[in-house]
Amino acid sequence: MPKTKLLQPPTRIAARFTDLRARGRKGFIAYVTGGDPSLAATEDIILRLEDAGVDVVELGVPFSDPLADGPVIQEAAGRALAAGSTWSRLIAMVARLRRRSEVPLLLFSYLNPLLVRGFDRTARDAAAAGADGFLILDLPVEEAAKNFQTLDKLNLDHIGLVTPTSPAERIRRIVAASSGFVYCVSREGVTGMQQQLAPGAVKLVQATQRLTKLPVALGFGIATPAHAAAAAQDADAIVVGSAIVDRFHKAAHSPAGRAAATRWVGDLVKAVKAV
Repeated sequence: MPKTKLLQPPTRIAARFTDLRARGRKGFIAYVTGGDPSLAATEDIILRLEDAGVDVVELGVPFSDPLADGPVIQEAAGRALAAGSTWSRLIAMVARLRRRSEVPLLLFSYLNPLLVRGFDRTARDAAAAGADGFLILDLPVEEAAKNFQTLDKLNLDHIGLVTPTSPAERIRRIVAASSGFVYCVSREGVTGMQQQLAPGAVKLVQATQRLTKLPVALGFGIATPAHAAAAAQDADAIVVGSAIVDRFHKAAHSPAGRAAATRWVGDLVKAVKAV
């Protein structure tokens, strides 16, 4: 890990996982798309998720070509862009949220939206607003050194993605370059709800855990309390994205509708915390 990181205080993400480990608890990470159906609604949803016990929020930066995402998140990104969600407005929402919440906040993005205004400037804006890190889906570890140095200087975590096709030597490089936690993708293909966990998911988590002391989270496809509990048996945290986005989209776009969707997320959180 770069020396600049060691000289700085832990991020909210690192501090949350330290607390979870101290208490022997598993983490719950929830994904929402920034600006779906509006940025004001997104802010309300994040606050509700925090109240429901979510440990980390992944805030999706809307992008017109989300190649790693399935239909649910693709459509959410399209709705957010149509509603006027831009980087500047998204970061302003993060700054407003920080006045009300200390929930660890991870920006989930493709590289292009971060390059448009210059990567360094974009990262500075994120840090100033109160974001805690980035997960950049299409930035290979082999090409990420300069970007990660920028994030380290700003005390922003950079989350590595490990996939079922990653050989052991590449997993070793990914985890060595990561901070905060490592995200294991449970299956090949795009994001989306599944009927069951991929058979190799647990083996991938265990293989990754052998190569790092960072927490290892498992995501892609988790959609029910049973899925969540099963994934949490071995992973340090689980990530739920498409199922949450779908639940909030189908609920009434009102405080009552968002409250109902949040209760459903709360059932997933309880399943993980019971492990």
